Amino acid sequence: MTREERLLAAVIDAVDTLVDDFDLIDFLHTLCDRCTELLDVSAVGVMLEDPGGSLQLIAASDEHTRLLELFAIQHDEGPCVACHRSGTVRLNIDLTSPVQTGPFPVFAARARQAGFTVTHALPMRLREEVIGALNLFDARPQDLSAADARVAQALADVATIAILQHRTVAHANQQRAQMHAALTSRIVIEQAKGILAERWNTDVDVAFDAVRRHARAHRLGLTRLCRELVDGDLDTNAIRRP
Repeated sequence: MTREERLLAAVIDAVDTLVDDFDLIDFLHTLCDRCTELLDVSAVGVMLEDPGGSLQLIAASDEHTRLLELFAIQHDEGPCVACHRSGTVRLNIDLTSPVQTGPFPVFAARARQAGFTVTHALPMRLREEVIGALNLFDARPQDLSAADARVAQALADVATIAILQHRTVAHANQQRAQMHAALTSRIVIEQAKGILAERWNTDVDVAFDAVRRHARAHRLGLTRLCRELVDGDLDTNAIRRP
């Protein structure tokens, strides 16, 4: 494929996040492959922020890069960590230059041991929200061109939008599931109230109060208790009548 076709394929990969069986890990590993192809770099890693705000390594193009990225996270040092923290791009960092690697000498030494001489870090962000960093490594002492830098940031941006879209869909599905569960619980509770009210010849409010008191006294979930009543697994005589 031509470079343009490969770039389009990367965008299509991102669009696939709209499907129900979207695999985030596979998507990010594919992103690593696309970056190495399109940008002619030696290795790629992707870090994402977890719900607690800490960086986690999610994908890497090879084992050396995976270990290097884990090292950066554990020591809280490196262009990738700084990029995520500031939300700004860090390009053409010469890992052999004490001047450029001054803020992270330990990481630079470890990166050189892994065979890398240049690194780049691009924020994965949408407006003010930074969710991670895309990290590029090269074993050759060559800078990333301005054109390649734009492509790299475009890939990072597309991946960010895809991830946020996936989270939105997942959250919406979770909310729908919670609402469905709530509605189902409501039906079971109403049924249990009706059963008790009919057997006690009282109104449903009295029955509901009795069920709630019993659930609290025995540390049972209200829905679970009502389901046992409806299914006949709990004798109504076990519940103290007001």
